[in-house]
This record gives sequence, structure tokens and C-alpha cells, in this order.
Amino acid sequence: MAKAAILEQPGEGLTIGEVELADPAPHEVLIDTKACGLCHSDLHFIDGTYPHALPAIPGHEAAGVVRAVGSEVRSVQPGDHVVSCLSAFCGQCEFCVTGRLALCMGAATRRGKDAAARISRNGGETVNQMLNLSAFSEQMLIHENACVSIDKEMPLDRAALIGCAVTTGAGTIFNAANITPGETVVVVGCGGVGLAAINAAKIAGAGMVIAADPIPEKRELATVLGATHTVDAMAEDAAKQIIKMTGGGVHYAIEAVGRQASADLAVASLRRGGTAIILGMMPLDCKVGLGAMDLLGGKKLQGAIMGENHFPVDLPRLVDFYMRGLLDLDTLIAERINLDEINQGFDKMRDGHFARSVIVFD
Repeated sequence: MAKAAILEQPGEGLTIGEVELADPAPHEVLIDTKACGLCHSDLHFIDGTYPHALPAIPGHEAAGVVRAVGSEVRSVQPGDHVVSCLSAFCGQCEFCVTGRLALCMGAATRRGKDAAARISRNGGETVNQMLNLSAFSEQMLIHENACVSIDKEMPLDRAALIGCAVTTGAGTIFNAANITPGETVVVVGCGGVGLAAINAAKIAGAGMVIAADPIPEKRELATVLGATHTVDAMAEDAAKQIIKMTGGGVHYAIEAVGRQASADLAVASLRRGGTAIILGMMPLDCKVGLGAMDLLGGKKLQGAIMGENHFPVDLPRLVDFYMRGLLDLDTLIAERINLDEINQGFDKMRDGHFARSVIVFD
């Protein structure tokens, strides 16, 4: 049995309860969860903005220690320290074989409809697994291609952040933007993902890194992580400020909030030939676009789910960046909490003044 935070009904918070995890199938890994970050993407499901089969266990930004593996698992072994990643890959579909692992939708990473559920309670009631992980739990049972082994010297509370926020934010800079040193970047939204993008832009050698956020504390945090300039994202002339300070607009605008206004600001901040990359989970009825003059100016608009990561390679490299003092994960963590405090942690997220709350399991 494992204690977990369960979503019973949207809008009613999470309930702490006991669940049972099945024995690992041939390609599955059972993990003792050691840390899990609270991500705004979880909040979309908890508040009902995005639908999901219920009951379910959210949580997807985690690190832990392997307890047991299935008979065919070769990538990790019991005792390994691992980071999980929601972009589990099958290794066989069109996206996998063309190197776009984050786009994989392969059913092979999930149990079939006729198979026993990975998670259950009350003697057999299915508890739905969210995003292939369900990490708000003392244990996770996941496909082997949803985790990667890391250096055991890496602190697991900081390693957990790499599972989503850092992979998404930094991955966008390194993979989707592929910034050339000296190019300019604006990051709209300085939560965990946005701050990771700012830190990565500094590592990549961006000439100017602008943090746009309405909250002064977050702009100050962005400066600690590498922002060279800051802008109040709610200012009426925010785009004009960015265009003026960069001499015509930025090469890359990263939207890391998931709001229409922030996506519009990202597009409005571009220079000729610039690219806007939308990372946030937008409301399902939102549309982001380029005008006729934007298109004539060679501007581009794209998504970059999970930072277009190749996580078996990217995650150990990000761990190495932290161990070498290049990647600042310590500043990203605002507080460490226990599982019973999870609803209060999400309340603080709704207030918008916090960076990352991380659940630390005993």
C-alpha cells in the first residue's frame, strides 16, 4: 500500500488516501518516490480546466529510487536513482524513429484496456494514472521509457524539478530555439518553466534575456537566474518596451504561462524573422496567431511540448549542469512540504507569488 493524493472531483482539491500498485509487468518499473514538484499543469486537471478520467492521481515532476523492475527491463535496476518524465516513448512510432520522442503517443507505454490497472484501491477499484506517472504518491509504477537513471550524488528534491519544469524550459532553449550566442530572448511568465528557460538562456549565451512577469518578486528571482532585463508583463506598453530595449524585438519569445495575453505579448515582442514558442497549457478555446505583416516579416509561431526533449540524453546532462554549478535549481525551490500539505501548496500557486513547492517523501 502507498499513500497518495487523489483527485476525486475537479474543483474539490485532492484527498489523501491509500492505493495499491500492481507488480511490475515485463517493461515496467516500481519506484519509491522521494520528491515531487507541484506544477501548474497539475492544477489544470485539479481545477477541471482539462478533463481526465477519475478518480486519478496527478503529479508528474518526480524523482525517486527504483524498488523493482519487470523481467525485460534493462535500462534501470533496483537501487538506481531516477527522474521520471511524462513524455514516455515507445521507441517504434513515426515520432520516435525520427527523433521526436516528446511527440510519442505510443500505446505500448501504457497497459492495455483488458489488463489489470497499475493502480487500484478498495480491493480492486481502478485509480487512473495521469500522464503515465501519477507521482503524488509514495510509489510510482511506470513504463521503463518514462524514467532515466541519474548520478546518485544529485539531491533528489532538486532532481525532481528536471522531470518537467527544467526539461520544458531549458529544453525549449536548447532544443526548440537552439539559440546562437548573442541572440535575444524574452520569457513571458516566471514560474518554474519560465525561470528554467531564463537560466538556460544564460547558459546558452543569449545576449539579452528579458523576463516579463506582472509580479515584482518573480522578476527579481528571474534576475538571480540570469535575466539581464525585466518588464512588467501587464504594462500596456510591455511589447514596445521590449522592442525598444532590443533594437527591434527579440529573436525568440518564450510563452511559459498558458494565457492568451501572454501568448499575444510573445508574438508582439518579435523582431523580423523571430520565433514565438508557446509552452503553457492554454485554455482549450484559445487561439494564437500571426498577422499578415508578421508573416511578411518572416516571423514564426510554434509549440514545443516538454521542450522537445530527448529525455534519456537530456536529463543526465541537466543533472551534470547542476553538479557543475551551471544550472541553478536551488533558487527554483520556494518551499519543501509533505504530502498532507499539497492542497495548501496549490493554493499558494494560485496566488501566483511562489516559484516551486516540492513534496519531499520520507
